[in-house]
This record gives sequence, C-alpha cells and structure tokens, in this order.
Amino acid sequence: MNRPTVRVLALLELLQSGGTRTMAELADHLDVDARTVRRYVNHLIDLDVPVETVRGRYGGYRLGSGYRLPPLMFSDDEALAVLLGLIAGQRTGLTAAAATASETASAKIRRVLPARLAERLTTVLESLSFTEPSGETIAPAASVLLAVTDAARHHRPVSIRYTDRRGHHSRRVLHPRGVVAHDGRWYVTGADPDAGADRTFRLDRITDARALAGSFEPTDETDPAQSLLAGFATAAYRYDVALRINATITRIRGRLPAAIATVEAIDPASDPAGERWHRVAIRAERLDWIPPILAALDRPFVIDGPEELRSLVTQFAGRFADRAGFHCT
Repeated sequence: MNRPTVRVLALLELLQSGGTRTMAELADHLDVDARTVRRYVNHLIDLDVPVETVRGRYGGYRLGSGYRLPPLMFSDDEALAVLLGLIAGQRTGLTAAAATASETASAKIRRVLPARLAERLTTVLESLSFTEPSGETIAPAASVLLAVTDAARHHRPVSIRYTDRRGHHSRRVLHPRGVVAHDGRWYVTGADPDAGADRTFRLDRITDARALAGSFEPTDETDPAQSLLAGFATAAYRYDVALRINATITRIRGRLPAAIATVEAIDPASDPAGERWHRVAIRAERLDWIPPILAALDRPFVIDGPEELRSLVTQFAGRFADRAGFHCT
C-alpha cells in the first residue's frame, strides 16, 4: 500500500472490525510508523468518522458512535449478506422501514459492488424465489420502532399515540416487554399500568412514541412472541368454538397454530379407550373455514359448540360426498 488514501481506508476497515486497536498493531498492519497512524486517524476525524482515543497501557484507537453513519467497508460475503437480508425483508414483509428506504439502501450498495460480486448477486437472485406473504405487509415508522425497543430494553415506560382498528385515537402509557414481527406486521407487547392488564399494539398504528421518566420492574419473563400468539387465540370474537380432537398435538398444531387456537390435553385416565384426545378452543368471526380444517386433519372429533358449526360441518360433508360421486345415507 503506497498511497495514503488506501492506507486511510485500510485503517477504517481495521477499526470497523471491532474492539480497541493498539498503536503498534495499527502501525504493523499499515506498515507505517506511529506518527503516520496518528495522521491517518486525524484524516478520519476530519471526515466525521468517530474515532476515539483510548488511554492507558492497553490503549489505542476504536470507533465510537457519531451523529451519522460513517463509510462502511464490507467484505464480499458481508456485502452479499446485507443485500440478501434487505431483499428478503422486502419480499417477506419483515423490513422495519419504508419500502423506499430499503430500496435506496440496496441501490447504494449495489452501485459500488465490484463486477465479480455483482455477478454473484445476480446469480443468487435469478435462482431465488419467495412465497407470497399470507397477508398485507406494513412496516412501522423507524422512529417508533427505535423508541419502543429502547424503552423495552431499558425498562422505561413509553407514551404512545394509537389508532385502533375502528379509527379511534388515544394516548396510552405502556410498559413494553418486547417487539414481535408476525405475518407481515410488527407488534409491541407489554403491560398497560392504567388498565392493569397486558396489551398488544400494532406498531404501524402508533403515530408517536416517547419515553417517559422513571423505570418499571418487569413482572415476569413471558416470551413476547408467545404472549402475542396467546393474545390472538384468546381475543374477543363473535364465536367461541369448543372441540375435542383425537390427534397428537403436533398434528393439530399443523392445522391450528397457536395464533388461532388453544390446545389442552385431556387426561388419558378420563378416556376409557386411552386415546389421545385434546380440547381445542377457537375464537373466530366466521365459522366457514373450520370444516375444511377438520377434514384436512382426518381424525375423529367432537363439536361441543356452537350449534352453527355442527350445521356447517354437515353441509360440508354433504357437498364433499356429492363431489365425490356418492351420497351419505
């Protein structure tokens, strides 16, 4: 490396690898003396790269946090990993940023890729397919996501302005437990101290989030993802469906995941045949999708309620028999 600019970029790459680098280590890698290393560090500082000096016997230099993102140096594998992550996030609805932000970030990296690496990326993308997400994908505002996750990490209450599904606006105080990405949307779970109950909010419906003074003690170690799924399964809906299904829990969960149903094993001693029956509870706005699920399970079941479901299952069985070319007697 003969040109100073090349050495300055090499210094930046060394510092970006993490930790504190001693003067001797940097001088050895760059093949220069300590005075030149200090000059290169000053060049980076002039470019607003936040280089910090660490004093003491094991001191040296390290990167600190700045007011903006400094230039980044990526290896080939790192550049591919970042680009594929951005592309996968866009396609699957898990990118926590506006679509334009993801697209411009991808474009900036692809614009400076070496030809050999751009060719590798093109090869990957031409061979890569994504299934369609099951629902509409909506990204939250980055400022909301950052404020809520910071409050969750440091156990600080947060004030949010929220719009519910009916269009009602309210200001809430939340003790956030964590953020969960699920089915193309982002949610925050936590405790509502005013209501004295757990709550779940969609991040894209939060228009403002502000950390409040003080802190709170976490009440338990409940996993935010499990809390979210349990909340979906127990939310208030038009119908409360009660079933008993003779199948393994794995088979039941393959058709009725935790976001849709709660499953409880029935004591084998209560069943004289000793078969594996489970109680399944579903809350739903509609019932028409349940008979096909029960048919796909292909296991014995009992409907404990509601009566409308029994009628729908009978109608479904009749249609199924008609289409198969015979009639139930």
